[in-house]
Amino acid sequence: MNGTGAAIAPSLSPGREIFERRGFVLVPALLEPPLTAFFWSYIHTKFVSRLLAPGDAQVANTPSDYGDPATDGLLEYLRPRFEDLCGRHLLPTYSYFRLYKHSDALARHKDRPACEFSVSLNVGQVPAEPWALFIEGEDGACDLRLSPGDAVLYRGLALAHWRTPFEGQRLAQIFLHYVDRDGPHAGEKYDGRKSLMRRGQRPEADKAQSGNRVITPDAATRE
Repeated sequence: MNGTGAAIAPSLSPGREIFERRGFVLVPALLEPPLTAFFWSYIHTKFVSRLLAPGDAQVANTPSDYGDPATDGLLEYLRPRFEDLCGRHLLPTYSYFRLYKHSDALARHKDRPACEFSVSLNVGQVPAEPWALFIEGEDGACDLRLSPGDAVLYRGLALAHWRTPFEGQRLAQIFLHYVDRDGPHAGEKYDGRKSLMRRGQRPEADKAQSGNRVITPDAATRE
């Protein structure tokens, strides 16, 4: 098995074999439709209430939020499912979300240590045509197309990932990040906060995603 630390009990899920082999796995219909609809409405309500950051270093001028209590709650609600898929005991670090707009793109990058195991979760989009998320594994790049409620679990620290310009109008995406409880990044638990749901205790929390490493073509050859 990849990584370090103690594995959890064997799983009957075919997803674990896929994750171990490829470093990522698609999780269709992870969120129930009512919960997906709630987060779509919740994110838009925060947006119209002007409670979101105006953007971050990765995607400028695109509303986002770090450590929101509701999305931090998802970290624990969904953690057992991800532990089963990756075969590791996980510690939550932080959640993040963006409300993407037309023409947004995401540069090819790898995540920082707090994102050893990452989840990208679609909770709504207009129009319905999925926006591809590219993840580069040992077999090359794969484009994953998520519908609302779908997610992908991937090794954010190890695998480069990116998006080409968005052709739709808007899309709400939640990011959930974890580390291996028994691995070298266990100290990233809660991303330096005293607990989950404490946004104000992390300096420059709105820049949480900006620690991710952009991978240029030249840099990729040195990885």
